[in-house]
Amino acid sequence: MVILRSLMVFLLLLLLGGCSSLGYYAQSIHGQLDLLGRRQSIERLIAEPDTSEALRERLHLALEVRDFASRELGLPENSSYRSYADLQRSAMVWSVVATPEFSMQPKQWCYLVVGCASYRGYFKKAAAEGFADGLKHEGLDVVVESIPAYSTLGWFDDPLPSTVINWPEPRLASLIFHELAHQRIYFPDDSNFNEAFASVVAQVGVERWLRVKGSEEAIVAWRQTLERQQAFIDLLLQARERLIELYTGTLPVDKMGQSKAQEFKRLRDNYAELKQAWNGYGGYDDWFSRELNNAHLASVATYQQLMPALLVLLQRYRGDLAAFYDACEGLAKLSPKERAERLLPMLIVETALDDEAGQI
Repeated sequence: MVILRSLMVFLLLLLLGGCSSLGYYAQSIHGQLDLLGRRQSIERLIAEPDTSEALRERLHLALEVRDFASRELGLPENSSYRSYADLQRSAMVWSVVATPEFSMQPKQWCYLVVGCASYRGYFKKAAAEGFADGLKHEGLDVVVESIPAYSTLGWFDDPLPSTVINWPEPRLASLIFHELAHQRIYFPDDSNFNEAFASVVAQVGVERWLRVKGSEEAIVAWRQTLERQQAFIDLLLQARERLIELYTGTLPVDKMGQSKAQEFKRLRDNYAELKQAWNGYGGYDDWFSRELNNAHLASVATYQQLMPALLVLLQRYRGDLAAFYDACEGLAKLSPKERAERLLPMLIVETALDDEAGQI
């Protein structure tokens, strides 16, 4: 009843905001209600005799990770990720990202409560693809991405969805830590900070989880995963920077289009070389199996720009997450631009100190 009343108030706010977004918000509310209606207590599912042994083991693991998140990482102690939802589909939502043909600046959509973001989410794939088709007709570069899980930032008790239950242990733990970190600190209209902060908490959290489990082999494998992930992201960031330079140049449109195609071919070629260095590991083959455009690269910097600086900040507090959270919360009154200006110099100083140490 409380949930329904909250959603009705939310819908009233949307109606007051105008009818242009009513259809979109209606599907969002319907999708969220459906999701909440599918929740089942993880503890109850574990106890039920009809639960398969395979699912029971995964739910046990998820509950251990969830307890660790609050006990050891200082993340919110609530009912989020203590329930399970069998979605019977491949993704929780589908996200649409769009950019101009010759720009890396993603289109922004603004929402109540959470502020503006460079994506638009749909609970049905067909609806996302229909919206994406409309953007393509406007001449935009568009991508529809499947999103396995998301956080409502503490508005509701988020369930663990079936879309992630069979993920490898470190990846499952990372997801739970990441989404709970959004509940711990979230600044409206600042995706760069929010995603970087949650990614840092998840990265550090998984390392600590694996260390408590006493699996050095798993830690080595996790670090290799992070190294490969960073190498992949570096490829994307390099391609993104080259394209930004191209788009801010003075080439005529037809020449710019040709150069754009060449840059995406170069990106594919660079990935092929990276795979060779990885002895054929193809963990990112699916990403490259699509026809790529600006929209695929637009959000890469969102997760990466501030993450190195936040890692430096955490190191300054000797890994003390409570002190790290306090320092991050101290940035609340700043604008997104001011936050970046406060954090990025830390990375520059750290790099300079490393260089000096290398010369000694």
